[in-house]
Parts: sequence; structure tokens; C-alpha cells
Amino acid sequence: MRILVILLVSSLLTTFAGTAQKKKITLEEIWGGAFRTEGLDVLRSMKNGKQYTVLNFQRNPRSSQIDKYNYETLEKVETIVSSSEAVPYFTSYEFSEDESKLILATEIEPVFRRSRLGIYYVYDIASKNITKISENKIQEPELSSDGAKVAYAFDNNLFVLDLQSGQTKQITSDGQFGSIINGITDWVYEEEFAFVQAFEWNSDGSMIAFIRFDETNVPRFSMDVYGTDLYPYQYEFKYPKAGEENATVSLHMYDVASGETTNVDLGDAYYIPRIQWMNNPNFLSVQTINRRQNHLKLHQVNASNNTTAILLEEKDEAYVDIHDNLTFLADDSFIWTTEMDGFNHLYLYNEDGELMNQITQGPWEVTRYYGYDQANDRVYYQSVENGSINRDVYSISSSGKNKKRLSTKEGNNSAAFSADYTYYINTFSNTTTPYEFTLNRAKDGKVLKDIKNNASMLNKLQDYEMVPKEFSTININGNDLNMWMLKPADFDPSKKYPLLLYQYSGPGSQQVANRWMGSNDYWHQLLASEGVIVACVDGRGTGFKGRDFKKSTYLNLVKYETEDQIEVARTLSELPYIDEDKTGIWGWSFGGHMSTNSLLKGNDVFEMAIAVAPVTSWRFYDTIYTERFLRTPQENPGGYDKESPFNYPELLKGDYLLVHGSGDDNVHLQNTMRMAEALIQADKQFEWAIYPDRNHGIYGGNTRKHLYTKMTNFVIEKLRDRPEKQTPIMTNKVKG
Repeated sequence: MRILVILLVSSLLTTFAGTAQKKKITLEEIWGGAFRTEGLDVLRSMKNGKQYTVLNFQRNPRSSQIDKYNYETLEKVETIVSSSEAVPYFTSYEFSEDESKLILATEIEPVFRRSRLGIYYVYDIASKNITKISENKIQEPELSSDGAKVAYAFDNNLFVLDLQSGQTKQITSDGQFGSIINGITDWVYEEEFAFVQAFEWNSDGSMIAFIRFDETNVPRFSMDVYGTDLYPYQYEFKYPKAGEENATVSLHMYDVASGETTNVDLGDAYYIPRIQWMNNPNFLSVQTINRRQNHLKLHQVNASNNTTAILLEEKDEAYVDIHDNLTFLADDSFIWTTEMDGFNHLYLYNEDGELMNQITQGPWEVTRYYGYDQANDRVYYQSVENGSINRDVYSISSSGKNKKRLSTKEGNNSAAFSADYTYYINTFSNTTTPYEFTLNRAKDGKVLKDIKNNASMLNKLQDYEMVPKEFSTININGNDLNMWMLKPADFDPSKKYPLLLYQYSGPGSQQVANRWMGSNDYWHQLLASEGVIVACVDGRGTGFKGRDFKKSTYLNLVKYETEDQIEVARTLSELPYIDEDKTGIWGWSFGGHMSTNSLLKGNDVFEMAIAVAPVTSWRFYDTIYTERFLRTPQENPGGYDKESPFNYPELLKGDYLLVHGSGDDNVHLQNTMRMAEALIQADKQFEWAIYPDRNHGIYGGNTRKHLYTKMTNFVIEKLRDRPEKQTPIMTNKVKG
């Protein structure tokens, strides 16, 4: 067994030191917002590069306002607009390209994870006039570059409002629920390609490119909604499960002056995960990818005649990731990220798609691309060069020379740059430091001013029984895996403690990171205060350690990830202070599948598991995500069925808590129902909870507190207070 402890910051073991007579964290505090940190809401840099805006809220009286600040002094310059009788209370904002107008969002209601409906207004900054875009709740309004028009979606169709004349033109008319969607993505694109707005203005406001989704032949999924009425009703939407038919997508161009819509022929395009106009208003970039998602093409479309050319192609034996790291420079050469050398790096291509050079390289990954300062030839990015659990901000020339590490503190650093790349606001945290916001000089990273920190939160936590995360690596199945561990405040190495593993384990994910705490971290602190050791290990298939590590689980999703968690538990149980008869594991979504699989396949190691909103068969999950890692069930049936826990319920020996929301549009309740039925028929006892009408996040009202109370009680009863094993008394049996 090899466990190498690495202390990350000098204060790691002292920040939360001295725990005598300190308060224990409570669930009421976690879910009542007692540990919320302060941030900078909806920060946007102004085009002049000298100022930025922030959306500020007031509680009493309830109001919202957009304030403008000076980068150099950090002083407030003015309030651009505030909610009032004339301007409704707004919760988000977007500038027009020329910054003459704002779109203000009000009365927002969620549709799915990223999509929203709302009442939107256009606010003219100079005249202070406000215009309601539509009397209806609409989606994704976007101003043209000159701020003269606004395009938006309503009832699956696209519209354009002329702000001067007040006239609205309907661009499409064939939109129909469950059949045709224009300019807005369908469910599976929204969830897995992570975008909603599928239309874009070009740079001079003369054209709109949009994607049309024909989901007529996509199978329909329904969920019962219980609500408060006498009769429940069924909510139906199109959801393509693995191997089923997807929406047919097509690309179209709308000419604003003529009102004419034309079609663009993209050949054999199966998915269109991104469209983006280039600097030249006549040219659009379009990314397409095949169903297996291992062959991506970047097209250039000439909007004047709809002819196309291929700028680049990318192939992979497993799959190609979709990202937003594409920037067109002044001459329409472009910067792009790819894993072609085994790690995610930045590359520079000319306007014809010919590779000019690799900008970054090394056995580490670029995790964010911030942009390119053409005037000073500096590319700005974030990477894990300083260790895969850390994030730092760097600059480098487009030739790949003169690299500078701009951030200095070890932990998680991210940047928001001014438009001219003179300044950036750095957000920093690590496992012992809540979020800090500083103004930094872009050319060398020098901190110019402190903007905001959460020192008050750190002071508040001094009154609580808190323990530091101990980071380490653990060698499992031939790989050095990242790990953190929380030990009780009164930890005594001569005693034995129950162990609870937490993980997610999904492809490219990361749970072991040197960053400030989230809600689950506070819950884990609560468990540690109850005498439970909590640990987390990122196994094979997780991210930021290179292509081969991430894609090692291809075609065998959950198989190797489960083997790693079982071996982690087995290895940690060899430690003298771990009670090998009190080992549990928990996870949510992909992690719920993992905890279920680990309890069943590792029934000689795990005594307890909690699975929240778990996948129990990848046959039930959507096409884009599942087929990216497994191909279709028709091509790879074994990859689907060998790791579906309801196919081997007889392996259950330990205590199992199964939780789901009945309104989960993502991982359907079907997964839990099939798992429950399999366990029932195998005569296996288990505990479960269904939260009415709650989605994949299982929140709203008192729901989260109720859920975590149930999980806390389960951990205490089934793991911490599990009866000690009794050594059987051997007796001689005498035949009578």
C-alpha cells in the first residue's frame, strides 16, 4: 500500500486548529444559507477596457441595479439602471455589441437545466427609454450589433423586433411542440452540448444563422406531476435514449433586409453542437460531429452564397470533446484547443485552417482559454501545470514563448479580463481560504487592489468544529490517484473509525480539488464531527490528467471506476485507524450508479451505500452522453448490461439507501424503479425515498434539509453505529 501525503498550504493544519468546545455544523445552517460566501454577480467588462459592470441586489427594499466601476480605482462610476416603477426588478442583463442598450430579464422561470422563459425589456442607456420585447414569456433575446433590432424565440419559432418602428417580423412559422424547434436546442442538446440559444446575429446585423430541430421521430418520454390538484397530470417531452433516433438538424440563414431564409448544405452532419460567426460578417463557423462523436469537422460557411469549406477535422479512437475554446483573430486566423498530443492544449491555425504552431505543450492540461491580446501578442489561459488539483492563470505569446505564471497563490485561480487585456479580476480560493477577489495587472499578474474577500466567513468558522482536508495520492491498480481525507477533530490513531467514501467518477470530472468548500463539504465536516472518516478519490476516467487517463474507461463505463473505488476501500481498510467492517460509499447521479455498483460488486468490502438519483442502466440515459462513451447498445450491448446493477441484485449484502426525485427529467425515476423491483424480486431488503415532483437536483423548500437528514441518520445508524462483528464461538458437536 502506498499513500503519499502532500500538504498544500502551510496553514492547512492550523487554519481550523483548536477545536475544544466548538460548535458542530448543523444541517439547518448548511441548507439555511449560513455558510454562503460573497461574490461579484454577473461581472462584465466594458469595451473601453477601463471599466466593468456588476449586477447588485438589495433585499430591503427588494431591488436590483447595474453599477459601473473603474478598474484602476475600483470606485463606482455610476449606476447605469436600477429597478423602479418604470423598470421592473431584473435578475440578469446583456449589453448590445455597441453597449448602447441593455436586455433586462424579469419574471424568469426555468424550463430545464439551462433554458429559461421570461419577460424581457430593452433599456436604452442614453434616452433611458425601456421597451418590452413581447407580452409573452420568451427565450434567449439577443440584440443586433448596432442595437437596432432584437431576435428572440417564442413557441418554437424565431422573431425579430425592430426597436425603432416597433414592428415584429416572424422569421419561422413551422415551429410546433414535440415536432419542430427553430433557434432553440432540444432537450438532449441543452443537457449534453450545454447550450440553448441556437441562433446568432452576424457582426453587422444583416444576417441571422439558426439551427432547426426536427424531433418528430424522437421517442416521447412522460413523467407524472403530482402537484396539489385532485388529479395528477403527465408532462411529456422528447427524450432520445441511447440507440434511439435523434432530432434531425439543419442549418439556415435569414437575410434581415430581404426576409428570405435559405438552407445550408453541411453534407453528412449528424450533430451541430456549435455555430459562431467569424469577424467577416459573410462567414460563419460551424462545428459538426458524427453520431459516434469521434470525427469533428469545423466548417466555414460563406453566407453570401451558402458554400462551405472544411477548416479542420479532428478524429479520435474514442471521442472528441465539444468546447467553446475557439477565437477568431482580426484576419480570421484562429486559436483552438485539442488533445491531439495526449493533453488538452492551445493551437494556432491560419484563416485557411492550416496549423501554424502549438502554443502550449507539456504533460498537463489547459483548463480554460481566456482570450488573445493581439496588440501585445499574449494568449491568456488557465491550466493545471502546477498540479492537477490546482488552477493557475498564465500568459504566453502565440509562438509558444515567454510563458508567465500570473497567479501566485496555490489553489484555484480564475480570471475575468478587461476588454483590452490591461487588467483582470482574479478569483482565488483553496481548501482553507474562501473566495478572494483582486484586481491584477495582466502583463505580469501584479495585484493592484483587493476588491472583496470572505474573511468574515473564515472568522465565523473559527467557532465551529472544522478539520482540514488532507490531500494525498494513493496507488490503486497501477495509477497514482488524487485523494483527500477528513478525520474527526479528536482523531486518535490508536482507535478505529468508520470510513465513508464520496465520489462522482464521471468522465472528465474532478472531486479532489484544492478549492473552497461547497455544501457537500460542510456535510462531510458534520459527519467527521460525528466520528466518521470521510475520503474521496478520483479514479480512472476522471479529468485533468491527460487523454489516456480520461478515456481509459471508453466502451466500459463504470467498470474500471468501480474497480478503483473497491480497491481504494480495501487499501484504506488496511490503515490501523480504519474499521474494515464499517465502510460505506455515497454518490449522486453518475456517483449514485458508482455507489450502487460498488456495494454490489464489492460486497466483501462495503457494508453500506447511498445512491441519489442514480443511473442503473445506461440504456435509460440519453444518446449524446451515453453513446459518446459506450457507442450504441446495438454496437456494444455488453458495455451497457454488465455494469447495470439491477442485473445482479442478488449480490446485495450491505445496507442500501436509494433516493430519487419523481420529476427528474435527466436521470429518470425509471432507473430507481427498475432497481427497486430487481431487489424486491431478489428478496433483498433496502431503504428508499422518492421526492415528489423534484428534479435531478432534489431541492426546493425544505427538500434538501429533509434529504440530508435522512442520509445523515442512515450513515450514523448503518455505518458508525453498526454492531461490532462477533467472533463465532466454536463448540464440539456430539452426536446423541
